[in-house]
Amino acid sequence: MLLELHEPVVALMRQVGRDIVMPRYRNLTADEISEKAANDFVTIADKESEIRLAQGLTAILPDAGVIGEEACAADPTILERAGEGLNWIIDPIDGTGNFASGNPPFGIMVALADGGATLAGWIFDPLTGRLCHAMLGGGSHVNGEQVQARESDGDLPIAAISTIFMAAEERADMESRSQSIFTLVDIPRCAAEQYPRLVLGQNDVSVFARVLPWDHAAGALFVNEAGGCCQRLDGSPYVVGDLSRGLLGASSPRLWDKAAATLFA
Repeated sequence: MLLELHEPVVALMRQVGRDIVMPRYRNLTADEISEKAANDFVTIADKESEIRLAQGLTAILPDAGVIGEEACAADPTILERAGEGLNWIIDPIDGTGNFASGNPPFGIMVALADGGATLAGWIFDPLTGRLCHAMLGGGSHVNGEQVQARESDGDLPIAAISTIFMAAEERADMESRSQSIFTLVDIPRCAAEQYPRLVLGQNDVSVFARVLPWDHAAGALFVNEAGGCCQRLDGSPYVVGDLSRGLLGASSPRLWDKAAATLFA
């Protein structure tokens, strides 16, 4: 079933990127951007993209429900069933803050989950056309080519740590623990970019404080199927629908262990 879904899902995501997302890029008026919460933006393109993706994905697999970021913003009870049954999970524009500012990166993310397990995930960059996808037990691919996660070649492992949703003391502690162990770099404020960086040798470690399914279902599967490691801070698997804080991704199991011991011991 998963292989049969791939081509229609990719075609839909490319169509939405071409017809809805890119025409609005650097072409938004002030009244087409709003804040759902502090530093949490939504645009008319997010809303239109989600509607079109939800319609298209439902047509592709009618038996699956839909868990969309913007639908959950309007009705938080939808999120309560994210870990129940077969569901499409949609991030219509990941990195909306970047998109709304007219800056890269941003992307479209779709996953298919059954209960707590992610079966397949797709991450599409409409600016470059890069498509990352993974299927459970089927490996990870970039633009159709299978990839294996690789570590960066710097003197120290490169860590991109999202501290946006951390308290000040937690942030300071994280930065202190990283000294002389990791090279800290800025986050792209876009999970659709951060997860590929863990596989493509650009970053070695990423820490995510807030764990919402549309941000992480596709990306965590992509890293794990590529031979990297993305797990909860206690080493347990990422489960869709579990909204407890904290997720650690790394380009290899070795670096996951190193990061867990350094940052969370």
